[in-house]
Amino acid sequence: MFFYMCYEKNALNVIGTELIPCSTNPLTGYYRDGYCKTFNNDVGEHIICSQVTDEFLAFSKSKGNDLSSAVPEYNFKGLRQGDRWCLCADRWIEALNNNMAPKIILEATNIKMLEKVDFSTLKKFGIEYMNLN
Repeated sequence: MFFYMCYEKNALNVIGTELIPCSTNPLTGYYRDGYCKTFNNDVGEHIICSQVTDEFLAFSKSKGNDLSSAVPEYNFKGLRQGDRWCLCADRWIEALNNNMAPKIILEATNIKMLEKVDFSTLKKFGIEYMNLN
């Protein structure tokens, strides 16, 4: 498919190292390749790798984006607590502003997220850093 050739190659994470996969089960990413990669056709900027919670899923649903219900025509089974998913940057920020932001995986979160949120804030939500906060 053509769109697979249009995303950023050699993407970096917010730590400045090579972006690692967010999830392959469920298969996430705007391009459904497991990575939170983006390109200018990804208007939602699916660049932050989050480990979703029931609270976040309910919050997202209340804002019109139901991520917990299956959509078979898109081969989407729906997310459950603990699943990792490339969220839209602005949805995560909206959740942050409402004290509903889920934890994130820093190594799988695209460096472009730093254009929207500073590293010190992201670090507080980083699963790898939970014991250091």
